[in-house]
Amino acid sequence: MSAEKRHKIVLVVVGPTGVGKTRLSKLLAEQLPVEIVSADSRQIYRYMDIGTAKPSPELLKRIPHHFINILNPDQYYSAGEYGQQARRVIEEIFARERVPLVVGGSGLYIRALLEGFFQHDVRNEKIRESLEHRLREEGSQSLYRDLQKVDPVSAGRIHPNNSQRIIRALEVYLAGGVPLSRLQEKKLPPPDFTPLKFGLTRERKKLYQDINRRVEEMFRRGLIQEVSRILGMGYEKNLNSLNSVGYREVIAYLEGEIDYETCVELVKRNTRRYAKRQYTWFRADPEIRWLEVEREEDFTRAAQEIVDAYRKAMEL
Repeated sequence: MSAEKRHKIVLVVVGPTGVGKTRLSKLLAEQLPVEIVSADSRQIYRYMDIGTAKPSPELLKRIPHHFINILNPDQYYSAGEYGQQARRVIEEIFARERVPLVVGGSGLYIRALLEGFFQHDVRNEKIRESLEHRLREEGSQSLYRDLQKVDPVSAGRIHPNNSQRIIRALEVYLAGGVPLSRLQEKKLPPPDFTPLKFGLTRERKKLYQDINRRVEEMFRRGLIQEVSRILGMGYEKNLNSLNSVGYREVIAYLEGEIDYETCVELVKRNTRRYAKRQYTWFRADPEIRWLEVEREEDFTRAAQEIVDAYRKAMEL
C-alpha cells in the first residue's frame, strides 16, 4: 500500500435502519472535520423526507452532506452511478483536507463504492418503460422467468420478487445484448483510499422496539400527507423510488386497499424485515468492526473508538 493511499482514510459507518447512524455521525462531526457521503438509496430523492428518515434541514446545514436531495422521484439512478460519483466526491473532500464519512444502510451502494461495478452504464428508457408495463400487467414472476433464460447467473443472485433488480438486469441485456452478469465482471479498479469500516448493532428485540416507535413517529409527523403530496405533484405510484417501505404501504392505504391500523402495522413489520436483511448483508463483511450501541453513553464510546482508530491509521 502506498503512503499516499494509506493516509487517505475514509470512515464508513453502516448498520440497519433505526440503529442510530445519524446520531453517531453528529458525535463524530464534533471531533473530526467530516463531510458525510450518504449511502442511502432513498434519501437521494427530493420530497421523500419523513419516510426515509432524512437528516433534518438544520443538520444538513451544519454538517456538509452529499447525495441527499439530488434527484426527483422519477429520475433513474443506479448503484454503479453512485459508486463512480461518490469516489469523485471523496477525492474532492480530500482536496479540501477534510475527512470523508460514508454513512448508510444500502449495502449495494457501499459495495459499488468500495468494490466498483461495471463502468458502462447501459440504459434504455423505452425498454425500461416496456418492462415496467409488463411488471404491472404480468407481475415480477413472468419477468424473472425471462431473466432466467437470458442471464441465469444474474437470476441466481436476484430474489424472484425483487422487481427493481429484475427489470434492471433485463434492461441491460435487451439494450446491449450482453448479460449484466458478464458486464459486472469488468469492475472499476480498487479505490484510491483505505476504508475503515464500522457497523452499529443493538440487541435485536430492542432494535425492533425502536423501529416500531420510529414508525409511529413518522405517521405522527405526517407520512401520509407526505406521500399524498408526492402523488399530487403528478408522480406515478409505480415509480421505483416509491416502491419502498413506508411509501408502498401508505399508497395502498390512500387507495383504500387497507385500513389505517393495517397500514401502520405493515410499515412496522416490513421495516423490521428490512433491518434483518441489512444485518445479513453487512454481517458477511469480515472487515466491519461492530460496535454495540444499547444506551446513549454507548454512542459516545463508539464515536471515540472510531476517532481513535482513524488517528491511529493516519499515524501509520
